[in-house]
Amino acid sequence: MSRTTLYQKLVDSHTVKRIDEDTVLLYVDLHVMNEYTSPQAFSGLDARGRQVRRPAQQLAVVSHIIPTHAESPRVIRDAASLHQADNLARNCARSAIRLLDANDPQQGIEHIVTPELGLVRPGMVILCGDSHTTTYGALGALGFGIGTSEVEHVLATQTLVYRVARTMRIHVDGVLPFGTSSKDLIVWIIGRIGAQGARGYAVEFTGSIFETMSAEARMTLCNMTVEAGARAALIAPDDITFDYVRAHTAFPDAQWREALQAWRTLKTDDDAVYDAQFAFDASLLAPCVTWGTSPDQAMAIDALVPSPEDFDTVEGAASAKRALDYTGLTAHRPIAGTPIDRVFIGSCTNGRIEDLRTVAAIVAGKRVADGVRAMVVPGSGRVKRQAEEEGVARVLIEAGFEWREPGCSMCLAMNDDVLAEGERCASTTNRNFEGRQGRGGRTHLMSPAMAAAAAITGCITDVRKMGGTQ
Repeated sequence: MSRTTLYQKLVDSHTVKRIDEDTVLLYVDLHVMNEYTSPQAFSGLDARGRQVRRPAQQLAVVSHIIPTHAESPRVIRDAASLHQADNLARNCARSAIRLLDANDPQQGIEHIVTPELGLVRPGMVILCGDSHTTTYGALGALGFGIGTSEVEHVLATQTLVYRVARTMRIHVDGVLPFGTSSKDLIVWIIGRIGAQGARGYAVEFTGSIFETMSAEARMTLCNMTVEAGARAALIAPDDITFDYVRAHTAFPDAQWREALQAWRTLKTDDDAVYDAQFAFDASLLAPCVTWGTSPDQAMAIDALVPSPEDFDTVEGAASAKRALDYTGLTAHRPIAGTPIDRVFIGSCTNGRIEDLRTVAAIVAGKRVADGVRAMVVPGSGRVKRQAEEEGVARVLIEAGFEWREPGCSMCLAMNDDVLAEGERCASTTNRNFEGRQGRGGRTHLMSPAMAAAAAITGCITDVRKMGGTQ
């Protein structure tokens, strides 16, 4: 009997039909939609006279294009954005699909809202027209992003023609050192294996580091694994997973016991073979920050900015030169101390309550530096309410942070929260591409703790040198 990986078990359990050696027809438990990747899919259904096959297994969220400044009710004033939101509302209404619109109390970023609502459970297959759907692997579900034509296919059939990925294991032992988090860990890993290091692979994370890592921290890790080119990211469900799912669902006791028994089998068999493997020692980790325009162009906060001459290939040297020209950094100089103009804390990577508590612990009793505009955008309405009830929001506001409404906000320039040309931002988001946060804007990815330190000091700062709790 062959020994199989967790990824293979999830694919096999959802295979409706094998098409060929590399391709299957995959059943989809849940399909999540947003306002910018679904319109063409619904138009395609209309053109073919098709209906949504299983409306109850869809969820739609407006998050990318909405403004996040304090306003009630929230009004989308940009004409193009309003058109997208209205289109989604019409399509959901006529297809009986649940929609979290701009003013729904549960509204937020799709990859934060969906687990909060108890819709993500171990063993599921979950798709969305967004690359960071890999987030759901943190709860033992197979999640990945799909294109618009694939969105149409899922809406019409609740299945997907799927090319099976190769498997990769990334093993991490140890514990996170002081001042570091799962965000530092994944940025460090991406920096080590490269932006294409996991291309074509479904990555499973294993190792002793997960014995104490929270479900929310795992979501951050799986969310950003796509930045190494991964097609999926998985962590085998354990008691930490089960506690999170139990807290966000309403299973009757008997049904819960039955589900738990099945979920405990969701793990890679002993002696199963992966197509590729990496191993890392967490004790070597330091707080990380990106210096370039790709998530793999990252460095420890106490290191020196690399030079193009430090790279072994012509392509690597050229990429480094272009990145340094764009970010305006000087090779062989410390990145610590680099002045910043903006701080953004939020996104589907780091907009959860755990992230905001970390920031509040660091900035309590301090003030945002003069000349710095610092924004905190909760990942969902539930996160916002919880932060306000716990007093986290009050601490942030008293420190001089803008307390915003939920949404994707400055993660990407699809709304009115954008960087001006030349502005430098300490950001908890997942991508630092040229223009990602605004044309000519310079983005440095880092953890919530590091972003909090930057806000208080006015420059990229080693959070380990700050007071407060990290």
